[in-house]
Amino acid sequence: MTSQGHLDPTLPADVRADLLAGQMTTLEKCYQLTAVPPWWLVTADGSDPDGIDDMLGKAPGHIAGLMVDDPAQLAGLVGRLQHTSVTRTRLGVPLLLHGEALNGYMSGGHMVFPTAIGLAATWSDHLVREMADLIRRQMRRVGVRQALSPNMDVALDPRWGRVHESYGEDPYLCAAFSVAYTRGLQGDDLADGVIATGKHFVGYGLPQGGINLSGAEIGPRTLRDLFAYPFEAAIQLAGLRSVMNSYSDLDGVPPGASPEVLMDLLRGTLGFDGFVTSDYTTIEHLVDRQRVAADPAEAGRLAIAAGLDTENPIPYGYGHVLAGEVERGAVDPRHVEAAVRRVLRAKFELGLFENPYPAESIDVRSVASEGTELSQELARRSVVLLKNDGILPLAPDTLNLAVIGPHADAVALQFPTYTYPAWREMTLFMSSGGLGNAVGVDAGMAGWNSAALPPMSTEALVRERHGARSLGEVLAASARVVVEAGSTLTRDLSEEKFERAIAAARDADVAVLALGGASLWFNGERTEGEASDSADIALPAVQARLAEAVAATGTPMVVVLVQGRAYTLPEAVRNAAAIVVTSYGGPFGPQGVADVLFGRTDPSGRLPYSIPRHGGQVPVYHHQKAGSGYRNPLPPSVDRHYLDMEATPTYPFGHGLSYTTFKLSGLAADEQIDMDGAASISATVTNTGDRDGATVVQLYLRVNTSGVTRPAQQLGGFARVELAAGQARRVTFRVAATQLGYTNLARDFAVEPARVDCFVGFAADDRRLEGSFDVGGEARTLKSAERSFLSEVTLG
Repeated sequence: MTSQGHLDPTLPADVRADLLAGQMTTLEKCYQLTAVPPWWLVTADGSDPDGIDDMLGKAPGHIAGLMVDDPAQLAGLVGRLQHTSVTRTRLGVPLLLHGEALNGYMSGGHMVFPTAIGLAATWSDHLVREMADLIRRQMRRVGVRQALSPNMDVALDPRWGRVHESYGEDPYLCAAFSVAYTRGLQGDDLADGVIATGKHFVGYGLPQGGINLSGAEIGPRTLRDLFAYPFEAAIQLAGLRSVMNSYSDLDGVPPGASPEVLMDLLRGTLGFDGFVTSDYTTIEHLVDRQRVAADPAEAGRLAIAAGLDTENPIPYGYGHVLAGEVERGAVDPRHVEAAVRRVLRAKFELGLFENPYPAESIDVRSVASEGTELSQELARRSVVLLKNDGILPLAPDTLNLAVIGPHADAVALQFPTYTYPAWREMTLFMSSGGLGNAVGVDAGMAGWNSAALPPMSTEALVRERHGARSLGEVLAASARVVVEAGSTLTRDLSEEKFERAIAAARDADVAVLALGGASLWFNGERTEGEASDSADIALPAVQARLAEAVAATGTPMVVVLVQGRAYTLPEAVRNAAAIVVTSYGGPFGPQGVADVLFGRTDPSGRLPYSIPRHGGQVPVYHHQKAGSGYRNPLPPSVDRHYLDMEATPTYPFGHGLSYTTFKLSGLAADEQIDMDGAASISATVTNTGDRDGATVVQLYLRVNTSGVTRPAQQLGGFARVELAAGQARRVTFRVAATQLGYTNLARDFAVEPARVDCFVGFAADDRRLEGSFDVGGEARTLKSAERSFLSEVTLG
């Protein structure tokens, strides 16, 4: 007989979790930690699949990978899954369903926003919080209560294909956006929220050779002070409730099997008290890829002892395998007990036991349009103007434009990995045997997909469902346009098509050269994406050839680079009259570019990564340590770090131009603060041009401490400021001493007496205003909860 005490909503969540866990069998506990695909419990038409009674006897705790084209159908399936779990399992424990939501809830019928690197380029973290709040409401509506987002990786290597999923190269910027996203998604009360999952813990953004999944050679100081920074900020400032492990290994141990990472660092040092979500097939990787375990049983033993609380997407080392290991005494049952209680507590915090069901009715049309204005605004703000010799903005309705390049007429390429259109294309490709084998396919996947995902090309999907249009199409609304591809992303077209593109450029007033990359999973022509890395980060050779031929016509050339990471640029592109960078912007990405090109929007995007001159410079991030990389002082009689080129980036982190001009003046900074104080640093920013615009004021700090090499500079605050022509505003940053902590020579995390140099400018290499202040007093060791992570910013 079971007790119903855990159903009392007046009890604390942890008490309720204890009461429920105490009634579970070992097998039920081990399956509570395990996800299963939806088709193991329901078919796409809502009926029971074969073998359901056996699965219900195990009562799995999570559902992975439930996505269909229609939100109403999705809600119906979620409702059926929950009803089955609540009414047909012994203890009636509701399921926790998760989904991806990197830049919009990744399920059919929901808005797509610019990819994460584009969001970072806006330097508008408040809009990302607004985006995440909408995602929260959308996911709750369909009954999905955990998002496997955001990506908190600090991405330092542009060879890595997943850079575009991140917020870029700077830990402070990543932290600001991670906190904003987590706050928006989880809400003020998790009972009305969705669990955010910070990924990938930790150090995933610096894989060896830039190859995805590779080991990360990162020392403990850098791991804590740099790579853990966004996670720690989200834990302490936003109450992050879930973290996903990295696939890489650290110091020879995969994080999914590392108590040092998941228990000592994450829980002990950073103060995390949520549950750890496994990245898909993490436990299988321990056997098949990293070879630290001989079989599923050993992998499960390692993972549960390390503190990996769940297994996704199907049982491999957990479930019945883990239960068997517990029963034979090979696993300490306390590890399972701790994981189960963490998972159950989250379900109680979410209010799943009070109401596990989705909304009773869903207006599909209104759902599809939610977030339209926000997606448009984010797309506009994500556009970065790198260079302009005066050709921009273009005069509308007066020009003949030749729009040339692989992005000239592309629509689907605006939807990268971790958007629904790209996922849909990939999963249909996989389930139809497109990889030449059955990788990723189980017995029910192909049948589910054939019923739930009717045939439709990605091009048709994004045009019909999202209203997406190509760059050529949106530019044609304001000019006479001829569109010619000239090449694909990586391959030549016929000589006839190439020459047609060059002729179009020759006959035009301005050639708009639409170049860049594409992100997909394992299918299609691409230059980026998960498991799609590049040894050479140069713009593909066919595009360089096209740029050279267009430049040779003498027609003024505006280059639009659609990219999710840095590409090194050929001379013809560098010499163009103007260069614009945009990300994979979703349905309104091309329109955002057009609005900038024609001056309807003042460009306010700023680079969230550095753009190298050559791939041999990698890594070239702005916060290199003092005495390292291009932050290394030159020896006497040596005029450059490399013999063959400068070591500095072509364009630095934070760079971006406007159609107006801005001035910074009047720097003021406190002279000294104590260990409990905060320094006030302020400057006046003035729009000195003749049109309204926006800029990003950036504060950089150099903390001159003793014994340990520190970054030559680190971002310490930023403020996007909109100013009318001639308007001035005072920007004040309040930097707490506890924001300046680091792992010192004694390996304590502390803030120590130091002279702190500060620079205020418009990019990482812009030191137009310089000052300093002193941090005085006795060194202070800091616990995570005592740290400050983000400076306070006020506009006067």
